[in-house]
Order: sequence, then C-alpha cells, then structure tokens
Amino acid sequence: MARRSVLFSPGDRPELMRKAPGTGADTVVFDLEDAVAPARKAEARDAVRSVLADPEFDPDAEVCVRVNPGQTAADDLDAVLAEDARLDAVMVPKVASPADVEDVDAALASRGREAAILALIESAAGVLAARETAAAEATDALVFGAEDLAADVGATRTREGTEVLYAREHVVLAASAAGVEAVDTVYTDFEDAEGLADETAFAVTLGYDGKMAIHPAQVPVINDAFTPDPERVEWARKVLDARDEAESEGRGVFRVEGEMIDAPLIAQAERIVERARAADEI
Repeated sequence: MARRSVLFSPGDRPELMRKAPGTGADTVVFDLEDAVAPARKAEARDAVRSVLADPEFDPDAEVCVRVNPGQTAADDLDAVLAEDARLDAVMVPKVASPADVEDVDAALASRGREAAILALIESAAGVLAARETAAAEATDALVFGAEDLAADVGATRTREGTEVLYAREHVVLAASAAGVEAVDTVYTDFEDAEGLADETAFAVTLGYDGKMAIHPAQVPVINDAFTPDPERVEWARKVLDARDEAESEGRGVFRVEGEMIDAPLIAQAERIVERARAADEI
C-alpha cells in the first residue's frame, strides 16, 4: 500500500475522523497526542474508540492512531481497542530508541492485536538512533517531525529548512537502509498550496515515500507530488522491458531512447513503477 499522504484528525473531533478517509488520504491518523488538550484526553479516547468500533467505519485508507509517549501509550490502547475495533497502524511519538517501538508492539501483542508501527522521529536522540529504530522488527516506517526537533535542539525554524536538513536526510537514509518507508514532516501553512507543492517536491527528491498533512486541502497536493507522471512511468516501463530483454540475451549494457542505462537508473525505474502501482496508476 502507499503512504503518500498521512492526514491527522484530532481524536476529540469524531465528525472530522469520520470525514478523513473521504479526503483521499492514504493513511488517516486519529491523534490522541498533540492535537488534544490534556483536559480532553479521556473524551478523545472515547471518541476514537467509538469510531474505530463502528462496523460502518471501514474505509479504504489505512487507519492509524497516534498514541501518547511512554507508559501512556498502553493506556491509550486499552481505551481505544474495542473487540472489533479497526486499527491498521499505531504512530509512536517522541521515539528516542528502538525500545519505544518495541514497547508499543509488545503492548499490542499482549492485547491480541497486530498493527504496523510508525516511529515518529522528532528529537535529537531520536535522529541519532534512527538507524537502530528503523532496523527494529516492529518498525514499518520512520516519520520525521521537524517542528518538535527544532524545539528540542533550540533551532529557529526557517522557510528554507536548512536548520533541520541534516536530520531530514538522516531519517530517510536510515529508513532506506532498513528497507522501511520514510514519511516527511508537516507543512504548517495549510493555506499555502504553492509552498506545500515545492516542499513536497523537495521531499520526493530526498527519497521520502510520503508526507504528513494537517488539513484535508493538503492531501491532493501531496498525493500528486508522490504519484509519478505518466511520462516517467512510461520511461520506467521501457527501461525494465529493455533490461529483461538484455538479460535474456546475455547483455549487461543497453540503451533506451538513446540513453545508456546502468544499475542506478534501473533502480530508479523500479521505484517509479512501484510508486505508480501503489497509487493504483498502473
């Protein structure tokens, strides 16, 4: 499945949670952490449980819950996991080491459940441990949180984002080395579609597989950026067809439309086709 767009909905707003899959987001995240005021945590748990347990709530999107960090995560799971609750993934915030992921995975297992774990890397310790966290068996994706990271290290956020660029690249490298997905940080100005498009295009060049969204209007912009253009898909399929033909003839070198193709370009073509299939474009 694709995780091009990962849309958050506040856990204390059931009407928004129910509408979230209709935005076209690949993953919808019901947030029990930052989007909910401390005084409304119990109300949010009840609301999330009600939506997840509703038999009529069965969207095509991946359904995820962002729990609170530490021991509270287990309490969140106890509160929201009704017997027939729909839960495909859990986002774990403030991940500083593989143990944070493993603890949530163990909490799920003890309750007879399995779910993909999305590890949110948003602190200096988390960035430095990203490689080990990505390699943990329970980790399905690394998610980069620039805003909390900047606060953690005392950086000043800028439009250019150079203050978090090293960490942003480090997270995607760690994810790639472990063979898990990488989801990019939020773009906080949800009224700036042009800025979001530029930011997301840059995330694509870095190697990210998707991006978080904080508003439904951001979803189509993000999906578009992570869906390969038809021309690129056509090129990629020609490359892979030519590769297969060359291999059958015992040739290691071949051309496509006058371009000499080598291993990195073949890998690029495979990635393009994989993304197009995940987006149901082919």
